[in-house]
Amino acid sequence: MKKAFITGIGGQDGSYLAEYLLELGYEVHGIVRRNSTPEHQQSRLDPIRNNKNLHVSYGDLNDTSGIERILREVNPDEVYNLAAQSHVRISYEIPQFTVQTNSVGVVNILEAVRNNCPKAKFYQASSSEMFGSSVDEDGFQRESTTMTPVSPYGCAKVFGYNIVRNYRNAHKIHASNGILFNHESPRRGSNFVTNKVVKAAVRIKLGLQDELELGNLDAYRDWGHSKDYVKAMHLIQQQPEPGDWVVATGETRSVRDMCEYVFNQLGLDYKQYVVQNKKFLRPEELKYLKGDSSKIRELGWKCEYTFSSMMDEMIEHWMDIFKNPLNK
Repeated sequence: MKKAFITGIGGQDGSYLAEYLLELGYEVHGIVRRNSTPEHQQSRLDPIRNNKNLHVSYGDLNDTSGIERILREVNPDEVYNLAAQSHVRISYEIPQFTVQTNSVGVVNILEAVRNNCPKAKFYQASSSEMFGSSVDEDGFQRESTTMTPVSPYGCAKVFGYNIVRNYRNAHKIHASNGILFNHESPRRGSNFVTNKVVKAAVRIKLGLQDELELGNLDAYRDWGHSKDYVKAMHLIQQQPEPGDWVVATGETRSVRDMCEYVFNQLGLDYKQYVVQNKKFLRPEELKYLKGDSSKIRELGWKCEYTFSSMMDEMIEHWMDIFKNPLNK
């Protein structure tokens, strides 16, 4: 039985990845931070909590001795580093913590892998935010696109990306980067724009809220579903040689487009309810993302969710939450 170790297992991607690996017959180990708290939808790990092959403990990327101990005891075949300070706008408010976790934290776990399980395959959750304002002439970002990040989060992720490549070359570790574009689900934190929009739209439909305040409505993003993207993570780890892969749908939509779709699905006109508030604007805006995932698609990966089916799933989730008082 293969063994996997996942940092950030309690997050959106970590919980979906754990479910997927358990389905494939893995023994799954993971860490969550002690102050990690679920939203009202209960813990993201609840669907698999009683699985005998799931082992979750408390840990932190900045606790190097703890990470070393766990890796030494587990001796995993695959390591997935998904833990991060993952909110871009908040990275402006806590830049030091963001860098400590998203940059130094990557070094900490790479060192732990090198010293305790050097044969393990390592996956780093890199981000499309690394590209910043860079776009190729055809309107896409891909593995070869120049990285010019425009946020503390993006800057920290570039360091993590490059240190993975360094350990791959210098220490011959099977270390890969998945450059994931935006990916969402009902498990996404509701301070992220997709779930923020859906949650508010449902509340407005049910008479529980009057308006929705947002920042830049004209930011364009390439949105996919987390369930599809964790399958890409696993596929990357199965490759005989490590590398870097963009994971994206290849389609881009604005926040305004998303609002229009979600409110329309609920029989509402977003223009009557959505209000722009400058406090939600970033000091430096990333205006456009659209990924070319041709490289990983050549390995057989594909999106099973469409934008519409993903958003409809999220609408259904929040409608169920707010219609059932026991879920509030």
